[in-house]
Amino acid sequence: MDIETLKQQAGEEAVALAVRPSMIIGLGTGSTAVHATRKIGQLWQAGELPGIVGIPTSEATAVAAARFGIPLGALDAYPVIDVVIDGADEIDPHFNLIKGLGGALLREKIVATAAKRMVVVADARKQVNLLGTRAPVPVEVVRFAARPCYDYLTTLAARVEKRTEPDGQPYLTDENNYIFDCYFDGITGPVALAQAIRQQPGVVEHGLFLGLATDVVLATTRGIEILHRT
Repeated sequence: MDIETLKQQAGEEAVALAVRPSMIIGLGTGSTAVHATRKIGQLWQAGELPGIVGIPTSEATAVAAARFGIPLGALDAYPVIDVVIDGADEIDPHFNLIKGLGGALLREKIVATAAKRMVVVADARKQVNLLGTRAPVPVEVVRFAARPCYDYLTTLAARVEKRTEPDGQPYLTDENNYIFDCYFDGITGPVALAQAIRQQPGVVEHGLFLGLATDVVLATTRGIEILHRT
């Protein structure tokens, strides 16, 4: 079975696990989370999820959700979210995550923090024993502070790269900020690192999602595995 089919199964299984009528639902960003958004839209159109409201975690997700017909809202009106379904770039055994390779880490973390439950959908390649072994930690910074933030992050990470578009122009987030991708040879103290990153003025947010995920729906070659944080 190809990886895209596995991702679709994981997204749909997450919806079956956690989504019910009249819920406020955080809609994640990325190639796996979009399958959950599509399934939610199909169920809403079929009349099986009346009363739901979706809170998208990026402009791209908002466009996709609207195409699927999902009623959308904002945190001003819905500050408490019942569940968010989102992807991850790395997942460690303690359900800590690295997120943000898709560029939406700020809104993703805002929504995840506002949610009562966070269901992560991913394929088995995203499982790691130690964060930072496969994916960099994205750090979103305001453009005015780009140089001091870069210089500071180089004191923490093995390597720091400013994210760019294919044409070489700087990548801009939905909030018009830069992203620096910080590479580590494994992160043994993610809590301490998260605190250290935030100490620098100009840093808006980082891609370490610690203690937020409650469930993981994992697509593997053996089928779908559902894991719950204890």
